[in-house]
Amino acid sequence: MLKFRKITSLLLAGMFFFSTVMVSAQEIDNTVQGKLVAIENGMYGHTQTGALLERTNKLEKDYLGMHPTGTMISRIDNLYNILYDNTSAPSAITQLNAIEWAVTHEVTMNSIQARSEQLETVIEGGPKEGTLKKRIAKLGELAFGGVKIPLVQTSIPTDTLVKIALVTPIKSQELKVGDTIKYQVAEDVMINGTLVFAKGAPGTGTVNKVTQARNFGRDAKVEIGFDQTTAIDGSTVTTFLGEKAKQEMKSVAMAAGATVAGMVLLGPIGVVTGAFINGKNINIEAGTELYIQTKEDTTVFGIQAAAK
Repeated sequence: MLKFRKITSLLLAGMFFFSTVMVSAQEIDNTVQGKLVAIENGMYGHTQTGALLERTNKLEKDYLGMHPTGTMISRIDNLYNILYDNTSAPSAITQLNAIEWAVTHEVTMNSIQARSEQLETVIEGGPKEGTLKKRIAKLGELAFGGVKIPLVQTSIPTDTLVKIALVTPIKSQELKVGDTIKYQVAEDVMINGTLVFAKGAPGTGTVNKVTQARNFGRDAKVEIGFDQTTAIDGSTVTTFLGEKAKQEMKSVAMAAGATVAGMVLLGPIGVVTGAFINGKNINIEAGTELYIQTKEDTTVFGIQAAAK
């Protein structure tokens, strides 16, 4: 019954949702304050209060155990790169994603501090002391048997399917244009044996259009762009609900015999029973699973699954 309901939800989602392609890339706040906020959110899950110097000192102490020389800008850039940049070495986010996936077979959206404590509790029985850098390194050694985290550069082809689960429920009566819709990757996505999207990774979409249910039996309509899905290395991949994803949902529903049930739930199609009969609202609960697809070829650092 549970499987049947999920399949029916897939069918409903495929019929209700139409995505739009994001025109411009996600803007990044490259100001000193913007980067500092991003670092604090990544490290603690919230921003700190106080002067920039005090906040920077705390971040450096907690992660590095020292205060590198240089200007305020260079020190903040250094912290930002440590957390998010994979150019010269795996970022802290990437390392934790890999460790968490190796241990629990999914990733979470928690802060570096919280995730480190959770992993230490699972692996070693409780949170440990020391800098976050050393603690993450120790967790990596334990998770991967003392070897380097197996990151490899991998290309995600255009139209790669990604199964997702809604975090934000979709209720047409409560939505307005511009609202953010959150979701998570529902299943690992592998490319030639390399993990590129991990179960639990976050994604965000935007409500682009809402038409409320009206009389004459006209149903509500919602258009959502499932625009940004996070890869295993923490980078953002542009995604959307295209024809391939819709066809996949229909195929899964038909294979489970859910087509007829789905049509019944939608009600009579093309039949107007009276001017004072309202159409149906859209009410899709959190946890509903559906498919989206990648918009273009994208290169990321993936994790060789054989090392799990």
